[in-house]
Amino acid sequence: MWSKNVSLADGTLSLAGVSASALAKEFGTPSFFIDEDAYKSRALAWHNGLQNQFGEHAGTVFYAAKSFICTAVAQWIADIGIGIDVCTGGELAVALAGGISPSKIEVHGNNKSVSEIDRAVSVGVKSIVIDSLFEVERVAAAAKKHGVRQAVMLRLTPGIEAHTHEKISTAHEDVKFGFSIASGAAWSAVEAVSAHPELELRGVHCHIGSQIFGSEAHEIATDRLMGFMAKYRDFYNHELPELDLGGGFGIAYIQGEVTVEPTDVLPAIHKAVTDACAKYNLAMPQVSLEPGRNIVGPTMFTLYEVGTVKDVVVDGGHVRKYISVDGGMSDNARTALYDAEYTAIIAQRLSTAPTALSRLVGKHCETGDIIIKDIQLPSDIAPGDLIATPATGAYGRSMASNYNHVPKPPVIAVKDGKARVIVRRENEADLLALDVKE
Repeated sequence: MWSKNVSLADGTLSLAGVSASALAKEFGTPSFFIDEDAYKSRALAWHNGLQNQFGEHAGTVFYAAKSFICTAVAQWIADIGIGIDVCTGGELAVALAGGISPSKIEVHGNNKSVSEIDRAVSVGVKSIVIDSLFEVERVAAAAKKHGVRQAVMLRLTPGIEAHTHEKISTAHEDVKFGFSIASGAAWSAVEAVSAHPELELRGVHCHIGSQIFGSEAHEIATDRLMGFMAKYRDFYNHELPELDLGGGFGIAYIQGEVTVEPTDVLPAIHKAVTDACAKYNLAMPQVSLEPGRNIVGPTMFTLYEVGTVKDVVVDGGHVRKYISVDGGMSDNARTALYDAEYTAIIAQRLSTAPTALSRLVGKHCETGDIIIKDIQLPSDIAPGDLIATPATGAYGRSMASNYNHVPKPPVIAVKDGKARVIVRRENEADLLALDVKE
């Protein structure tokens, strides 16, 4: 759950040699703290793992920008040499500002605007993942306008019910993403792309969901996508050279969960691709993946300060301790969105007090403003204590809002005993900056 450079000694949490108390004193709370070395190590592990398994047939590790992106992280990605997938014009702008080569950028999204497509084509992105027949026409028009032949992929839905929460499962039939293989929509998309000489169909793509443990779902998806690639080969007498199997590899949030590592799944994925090649008599394609949460999620924690503590008598006469911190659903929306589970600790002191049934809540005017619904925390927890919640790198800051006009927290990168701001804390001036007065 904690990143590799987090230590816990005598009740004190430290990141890369800097204590939680020192971090809170310098940067305030709530704040996100990212283990820079751990982020780079995890990104390299996926890159090296893909290279080791697939060799000359290794495609690109595209970091999923939606999990968390800022200019500094984009610079890390550029330095490491992996790619990035973006799904909005804003994410594309950050990727370019961070120095990522357009040749390393893949563009996603189920409703890319005409202007977003035009920008992507004009800067020369590696590929655009087509998600609807309307996009076929829009990308072709942009390619013709800029005098290029744009590489595209087709996002397919292989009809897999991934074992994850409904709201983050994306490859079954009844979703907004992609073209269904079973219904024939995928083949209609192939025909639409083939009608435009400005488009070069490079291959097929899928993303089966998020927080997936094991490799079985990816293995099934591989077979179904490569069966579709064989159909394409039989009709057009030409093989598609690329296969993108997306991401969704799970991470540990609570005790008992284990973060998926590249070595846990890549051998099985390689075997699935090899077996499908033999089954369908296809040449080995270039295989790409899109880990996002799995790279950044375990490398960041959120640090809060306790403001109030309240004992509430609940059903059966039990007491639940409500611990209110200075953040909440504005910096972690996942609990409210899909009952995500987290753990937490007191970060600046050792407590030997017995634990008590507790609920970690935020400061927002909302009953559902809950960070952790049920957790055992020391019964002597008090205002002023620091609370750290691990594994908040994915979707914490990226889903952050200004609900109740609360400024968004900063992101602080820590490495080798030094901490620096990579996303500054918002202030009241930022909140007022977009208001237009009469």
